[in-house]
Amino acid sequence: MADLKTPHHPLFLREEELRYSIELMFFAYRDFTAEADTMLASCGLGRAHHRVIYFVGRNPGINVSDLLAILNITKQSLSRVLSHLITDDYICQEQGTTDKRQRLLSLTDKGKTLEHDVTMIQRRRFAQAFKSVSTNDVTGFISVMEAMLDDKTLPLLRRTPMTRMK
Repeated sequence: MADLKTPHHPLFLREEELRYSIELMFFAYRDFTAEADTMLASCGLGRAHHRVIYFVGRNPGINVSDLLAILNITKQSLSRVLSHLITDDYICQEQGTTDKRQRLLSLTDKGKTLEHDVTMIQRRRFAQAFKSVSTNDVTGFISVMEAMLDDKTLPLLRRTPMTRMK
């Protein structure tokens, strides 16, 4: 982590600025997830289900081990959520072609529809926010978010042209 007190860093963040940033993150996340939570609840699902559906949708054919690495949860936690999503026909699993022990996960049509609908709600919120600020602000936001990640997390992200603007 960069030393914010050095003269080379343009920001000197006081306690109050750091606390305000923490509150911004809390409230932004709360508002970002609120509409999605409502839609998911109407299907009997929650945020854990959403995370699985989202990342399986982003990575069709993902194996369970890779999904566990992305979500950073226990096998037991994933098993409960995944069983529910398979039973309710949001996700299907197939046996690996080279390794028969692998379970490869994909969204069903029902899962694709839900993932699309929930993502569109959250995408609109990001689009609206990004439109209200400058390109430099968006790049700065992305830089701050990436800087907050653990070293092992950043490689799990899909890099997009926007995040390469730096």
